[in-house]
Amino acid sequence: MDNILECRNLVKLFPNCMALNGVDLEIPKGRIIGLLGPNGSGKSTLMKLANGLLTPTQGEILINGKAPGVESKKVVSYLPERTYLTEWMTVQDMTDLFADFYADFNKEKAFGMFKRLAINPKLRIKTMSKGTKEKVQLILVMSREAELYLLDEPIGGVDPAARDFILDTIIGNYNENATVLISTHLISDVEKVLDDVIFISQGGIVLTASVDDIREKQDKSVDALFREVFKC
Repeated sequence: MDNILECRNLVKLFPNCMALNGVDLEIPKGRIIGLLGPNGSGKSTLMKLANGLLTPTQGEILINGKAPGVESKKVVSYLPERTYLTEWMTVQDMTDLFADFYADFNKEKAFGMFKRLAINPKLRIKTMSKGTKEKVQLILVMSREAELYLLDEPIGGVDPAARDFILDTIIGNYNENATVLISTHLISDVEKVLDDVIFISQGGIVLTASVDDIREKQDKSVDALFREVFKC
């Protein structure tokens, strides 16, 4: 099976902190994968490395067999943990900006999702609640026809009533040959959409498994196994 993302002895050091410690990982195409771990375990660092926002201290990370760079940004759609929308712009402005910046952006898909969430494209970003801003940003990210979606806490800031819609948006708006990597601590909410999981702790991979194997072989939900492994 072809891999969209590979890590080989990946190390990332910050002052007084080893964020990733010799990570070896293969992430195949066409899967929805949960990147799960306690706060400070290295989830966001791994995503930033995959998006080219950080560089490895040691080892390598590859997207389609190549180091992150100009070419990988054409196939990677990244949702950071923090909102980066420009406050003075309207939703329409941000949509036009994404369409100008990304050749694979689908404006029709974006406006369809805005309509279903009753988000007025004429509204300025600065007038919106934090949760609505996060919905807008997720819609923009998922409206690209990317090969790899990196979603860092996509449902962390929205109300429970909107989470199902957002998860449906994630699974309903990507190419079946693409891969979605979701970092979250809300495991019970996101578990139903996952094919595979990666448990990470203190910068190292603790477990990789398919959700079906966890349920069949261990007779547990992903959330229950996570709590057992990390003593939550």
